[in-house]
Amino acid sequence: MSIIDTAPDDRPMGPAIRRGLMCRCPNCGKGRVLQGYLKLRPACPVCHEDLSHQRTDDGPAYLTILVVGHLMAPILLSVYTLYRPEPWVTITVFSIGCVGLSLALLPRFKGMMLAIQWARRMHGFDQG
Repeated sequence: MSIIDTAPDDRPMGPAIRRGLMCRCPNCGKGRVLQGYLKLRPACPVCHEDLSHQRTDDGPAYLTILVVGHLMAPILLSVYTLYRPEPWVTITVFSIGCVGLSLALLPRFKGMMLAIQWARRMHGFDQG
């Protein structure tokens, strides 16, 4: 017979991910975790939670490519088959769309990956 851990989770994943997607501290939800576009702060400016343990590396870039590709490819196919725009129009519009969407998603995915690591106590976030 195994003992099931019934202790409440003091770091729930859902709120942490929501806070991370807003580029806020996964602990308090108030402090901004990014200084600049992609540079993470070493600690939250509000609650002083140590964020230096994060290891986001290339994960946000992979997620961004995955999401942008899966969103833009079917839209490109639909627009091309329905309207047959000129090649220069297609290239211009979809290049701007892909770059804009990538720039919008990349810092949010970085915050989300930081929040997941914090909530699951990965890479040194487990130290009290």
